[in-house]
Amino acid sequence: MKLETIKQTINFKNIASIELYNLFMNDSKHASFTGDKVIMSNEINGNFEIFGGYCKGYNIELDKGKKIVQAWHFDEDGWPENHYSICTFTFEKTIDGTKLAFLQTQVPEHKVEALKTGCKNYYWQAIKNLLNNKLSTKS
Repeated sequence: MKLETIKQTINFKNIASIELYNLFMNDSKHASFTGDKVIMSNEINGNFEIFGGYCKGYNIELDKGKKIVQAWHFDEDGWPENHYSICTFTFEKTIDGTKLAFLQTQVPEHKVEALKTGCKNYYWQAIKNLLNNKLSTKS
């Protein structure tokens, strides 16, 4: 099986690195932008389930507000049984918010485009929509 890497960089305005980190690592906050049930451990080697169990895995490294490294397994046709891709989220403070560098390694070649699109639609844009809604309700 040929494996590839996905790299994406996203800038989020008006959110601190720790707040963005917490959106990923807190069950209810994560569910607020995905719209699905989330079970999230905050421990190294702790398990998680996101998107209602579609993606499951475990935490490899957690540096609060700075970095998340997780092993992800997808419950879908064509994803090899017992295969995990490794996802790294790196958070960097910017003048007006946070830059997120996302790296996903060990992705089966035939799943790369679907995962790129899925991240954009169901993670990055969903978070931006959530943040925009919060800002507009404060006005």
